[in-house]
Amino acid sequence: MTSSLIISKRLETIARYCPQGARVADIGSDHALLASYLLVRGIASFVIAGELNEGPYQAALRQIQTLALRDRASVRKGDGLSVLRPGEVDAVCIAGMGGQLIVSILTAGTDKLEGVQRLILQPNVGEELVRRWLLENGWQLVAESILEEDGIIYEILVAERGEPVKPYEGKERSRDELLRIGPFLWEEKSPILLKKWQQERDKWQRVLSQLQRSRKPEAAERTRQIEAELEWLDEVIACLHTDKP
Repeated sequence: MTSSLIISKRLETIARYCPQGARVADIGSDHALLASYLLVRGIASFVIAGELNEGPYQAALRQIQTLALRDRASVRKGDGLSVLRPGEVDAVCIAGMGGQLIVSILTAGTDKLEGVQRLILQPNVGEELVRRWLLENGWQLVAESILEEDGIIYEILVAERGEPVKPYEGKERSRDELLRIGPFLWEEKSPILLKKWQQERDKWQRVLSQLQRSRKPEAAERTRQIEAELEWLDEVIACLHTDKP
């Protein structure tokens, strides 16, 4: 296979965060496309593609077999970080799954993160859960990206061992708010971030409209909660509008 391997913009962005010459594990590897790209482009010195289920595992094996550099790749079947040995890789990518699942994988495999210098995480939902895990487990968020591809908005979180609270200090937003929004994304204030929170607001507005038609006694309390959420979202959106570069 030549260097013409084409991958999505999402995976390309993840690849840019992989340190040059690193040994990289991609957990839940989506046909080992990212792992292949990292080898073909000379970014990674060695890749491990981890898959839980037989079908994706076989697909990853087939993909790696097409590479001239397949001796620098290992496809492994197993749950999360269980496919790794401590000290075996420098960077771990976990992309394309929910934040709760990413947190579960990191928690279950903490011992396998020994020697890992960088985590590159792309939750499809639940970004706040991932940021909170990093904060509580000694990992410092060092970069974030937000991008839209095929109508879907993705956030990529990059962390290294360090001072977990540092990205959240000295900002005009509280730590809890920045865990939701993303401290680096808030600084950057891209149009895609504005779009994400406008979509979130629209979603809650629809929920509120349905609730207001409900006669259930618990609807009143839920209505108050959602109205408070909408108030917060309006304020965030207003700031993203006015501060937009």
